[in-house]
Amino acid sequence: MTQADIRAVVLATLQSIAPEVEADALRGDRPLRNQVDLDSMDWLNFLLGLNQRLKVEIPEVDYRKLITLDDVVAYLQARVS
Repeated sequence: MTQADIRAVVLATLQSIAPEVEADALRGDRPLRNQVDLDSMDWLNFLLGLNQRLKVEIPEVDYRKLITLDDVVAYLQARVS
């Protein structure tokens, strides 16, 4: 998968959790949770959704590495088979 493909999956998953999110307005270098105002349960559902769609395990210890949209995409790109 290309970086663009992964980003599209990330954004689609995010919009399934928070339909009001405008993907074009998101900045890749800013904290994602702050931009979309996700609570901890929504964030967990987002990460689980990524796991289901991309078949990538995201251990809880890695959650703190996933701050920005760019972080999430890079993390997943390194692990997608």
